[in-house]
Amino acid sequence: MIKHCLAVIFLALTFASCRDTVTSSIPDYPVYLELNLTTAPYTTFRNSYLHCFYFITLNSPHILPITNRLGYGGIIVCTGYDGEYYAFDMSCPYEASRTVRVYPNDSGQAVCEKCGSVYTLGYGIGDPQSGPAKEMLKRYKATLNGYTLYVTQR
Repeated sequence: MIKHCLAVIFLALTFASCRDTVTSSIPDYPVYLELNLTTAPYTTFRNSYLHCFYFITLNSPHILPITNRLGYGGIIVCTGYDGEYYAFDMSCPYEASRTVRVYPNDSGQAVCEKCGSVYTLGYGIGDPQSGPAKEMLKRYKATLNGYTLYVTQR
């Protein structure tokens, strides 16, 4: 009976200690991005897939309000194969530097400018497909409310 109670307690503690988050080599930084999908150039996001924008600073490549926060190395926002919106930090997890970034290409992937790792964006996971990287891109939460897309921490 005691063995059975100990086993139940052990299992309860094991399941209680499980976390719903993924540990990343990219540190947590403030993230808040607000995109109005009715204004150019973001109108291309509506009714499209595998379309990406990236944001490194508030002035490049698109002017953003000062209230936006762009994570550790910048943010990639894209539409996936399923038409949903996804967001990732631009810092390569293999390099773990805010100045070494991945950039989206026209094939639904992001490629690291230094190590050459290739990540899949189209399924919303950011998993490495080739190169030395083993860790996924750091994901952010993308939420559509009306015609405004919000990107925040998960």
